[in-house]
Amino acid sequence: MIDTANAYMNERAVGRGMRRFGVPREDIFLSTKIWASEYEKENAVEKTPEIPGVDYIDLLYIHQPSGNYMAGYSLLERAYKEGRIRAIGISDFHDEKLARLLAECKIKPHVIQLEEHPYFSNAKTLNMLAPYGVRLMAWYPLGHGDKGLLEEPVFTEPAAKYGKAPAQIILRWHVQNDTAIIPGFTNPKHIRENADPFDIALSPEETARINGLNKNTRYYNPAPGTEEKYASFAIDLESQP
Repeated sequence: MIDTANAYMNERAVGRGMRRFGVPREDIFLSTKIWASEYEKENAVEKTPEIPGVDYIDLLYIHQPSGNYMAGYSLLERAYKEGRIRAIGISDFHDEKLARLLAECKIKPHVIQLEEHPYFSNAKTLNMLAPYGVRLMAWYPLGHGDKGLLEEPVFTEPAAKYGKAPAQIILRWHVQNDTAIIPGFTNPKHIRENADPFDIALSPEETARINGLNKNTRYYNPAPGTEEKYASFAIDLESQP
């Protein structure tokens, strides 16, 4: 899976990489996100696959609960009905805005991207979504690289036991919780480690100890005013390198 977004300015570069390495399109799960300033543009969805140069998007999100997000979501619903995207996603929705979207949408979202890690379970939002079968994709799954988190004994002890890095124990915990994960690294060694948490299984006792770490501590705390400003922050999609 490759996760991109208008705001990351990486869609065109990812498309070049896909073509350069010749991996069949059907073997790549490509997700991207429409930025809030695009929600009221009728061609926002149509433009999205053109930037990386692909025929379709596997998972398309609206990126922020900002501006006219219901208009943006309606564009995704239409594209899903027409078969131009394979799944609908939302990112960072919570509280009243999430409740409104769930009440007014015609097709419930398939995936939500949220901050979630052992220090922050995001239980309130996930409980709102549970009746609809919405899957979680966690960003900051390793706690934004917090050294204190990585050095918790609940990770270092199983890491020594299984011959893994503490980060791999955290990722394995996510996997056993049925959470999709998008850890971000540039270090090749860490990238290889992140792709290899699948040959171990944490015991129920180890999982329970990790669950007990939750402090409701998050690393990203958007104020309501900041969240709304995203809609006025226009992105020049044509300037992507």
